[in-house]
Amino acid sequence: MCRKPALLATVLTPILLLSVPALAADKGDKAAGKAQASVQAPAQPPGPRKASAAERAEARRFDPLARAAFWSNEFESDPRDAEAGVALSQALRGLGRYDDAAAASSRVLVSHPSDVEALLESARVQLARGEGFFAIEPAKTAAAAAPRDWRPQSLLGVALEQSKRDDEALAAHRQAVALAPNEAAPATNLAMYLAGHGDLAGAEVLLRKAAAMPSSTIQVRQNLALVVGLQGRVDEAEKLARQDLPPQMVDNNLAWLRAALGQGQATRTWGAVKAGG
Repeated sequence: MCRKPALLATVLTPILLLSVPALAADKGDKAAGKAQASVQAPAQPPGPRKASAAERAEARRFDPLARAAFWSNEFESDPRDAEAGVALSQALRGLGRYDDAAAASSRVLVSHPSDVEALLESARVQLARGEGFFAIEPAKTAAAAAPRDWRPQSLLGVALEQSKRDDEALAAHRQAVALAPNEAAPATNLAMYLAGHGDLAGAEVLLRKAAAMPSSTIQVRQNLALVVGLQGRVDEAEKLARQDLPPQMVDNNLAWLRAALGQGQATRTWGAVKAGG
């Protein structure tokens, strides 16, 4: 992202003081008095204090509701604060308030149209509400701005999937994995694409690799359990699922899985969503 600084040309016009003894001195005294009064005028009250870096880092550990309140205050204090706007959008998305989240990320893009984090968040909001078509443009713009970042490509792959543009989606997922071969999220998204298109064995290979990566999450492991279960290995899937989820949730997932197997359905997830980026 390249920003060219604006070049400001300031033209200073000199004031030529002609010496007219008495009159000039009188006018000079008045001018000096006005200047002194200007210097001594009370300062304007300071604007709202922005949170420090440490306070912002702490706020990122709040629950979504508290985070939304914190970042809303920060963003309203400074509408050009891209970090605050993106964080507010993320918090609102976590609360399921997708319209408000989209509005927050859009406000950031008005003043920072090439901000990669805002573009990514705009794409994530659209994906969260199932509007993948509208995530394509911000994901592509982010990919152009940050060509070595895997996240735009991974989100683009999901957006293209939702838009039923399968060949393009597969290419985007593969590009994301190529950019970050040791990151769990792009490998997981590619795996779930393969699973959704019938290649459960290929998906399992990718998910086992992703599950062993340092960046792996519960979501990755639960998608592995799903893919294993969809291949008929329900007992193995149960062992994987019980590592991270409470018993009742696992029982519900297993009931769903057995019903899906009985009906011959190979759906993509059992309550999990894409890893995104």
